[in-house]
Amino acid sequence: MVKYKLEYIWLDGYEPTANLRSKTLIREFNSFPELEELPLWGFDGSSTRQAEGRSSDCVLRPVACYPDSTRRNGVLVMSEVLMPDGKTPHLSNSRATVPDDAGAWFGFEQEFFLYQDGKPLGFPETGFPYPQGLYYTGVGFDSMGSIAREIVEKHVDLCLDAHLNLEGINAEVAKGQWEFQIFGKGSRTAADQVWVARYLLMRLCEGYKVDVNWHCKPLGKDVDWNGSGMHTNFSTTYMREVGGKDYFERLMAAFDKYKNEHIAVYGPDNHLRLTGLHETQSIDKFNYGVANRGASIRVPHSFVNNDYKGYLEDRRPNSQSDPYKVASRILRTIATVPAADGRSSAA
Repeated sequence: MVKYKLEYIWLDGYEPTANLRSKTLIREFNSFPELEELPLWGFDGSSTRQAEGRSSDCVLRPVACYPDSTRRNGVLVMSEVLMPDGKTPHLSNSRATVPDDAGAWFGFEQEFFLYQDGKPLGFPETGFPYPQGLYYTGVGFDSMGSIAREIVEKHVDLCLDAHLNLEGINAEVAKGQWEFQIFGKGSRTAADQVWVARYLLMRLCEGYKVDVNWHCKPLGKDVDWNGSGMHTNFSTTYMREVGGKDYFERLMAAFDKYKNEHIAVYGPDNHLRLTGLHETQSIDKFNYGVANRGASIRVPHSFVNNDYKGYLEDRRPNSQSDPYKVASRILRTIATVPAADGRSSAA
């Protein structure tokens, strides 16, 4: 028997954005534990805005587990929060709102800023560095600084060691801004992994005295610096295998109809980012366009060329949004659009 360090990770009850929390449980197993072997655990919800002090017990249920290469016999245990009965989802449990659809595929493009001493890495003590232009996918100390690339490269290795389906990274448009991409099959898979990847990045940055700034517009809307998004690529079995122009147009009509419901869960302060500038559409409008990065929904050339089959990209979710809520809203909107034969096209 081997003692394993089980790092239970969950989302707290803070609003408008939940914070990551974690704590370690030590348990013995014959080998790396399977998900079904991991026990329920608990925590003090009164310290995380998820319960009152007089009845503070909350339950953690493991939903996914991954190797943690930073610890000997380490396991990362993504968990959801339940009520004390161990069955009922807590009100803060956004994962429980995602429809269960094995045919739903999501790819999240997570942008973020690395911050130190209250400003993005590489910014001078006062004022701003030279304008945007050479930072995006840039190379060299003048553009990248001295530690940002080291951090993101170590983060890549941590994610791959954890068997997360990380598909790429790149330096972004603003100085100190980066992105990673995660893809997953199944309605919750990619969202689980985005939260674990966020956790790994934040924990890694502790050793550099660097913070990860997830805010969608940390430098404000009145300066000419890009904000951060979490562009969301999505498809269902029906979209990939049947599709069609008529279905696509009805799907876009539904996204327009529910545009306010989408914006409500696409992250706080999105009005600062969705201004119609810096490759965004205005927050109060909905549009779509082929290869249009200024649209609400970007339609890939491959989608149109394949008889309107494949995936679409919702560019409105911001960097601070909860991927569970994003996936849930997208699938609920898709479920309102019938297939050609009148059946639901959600699956």
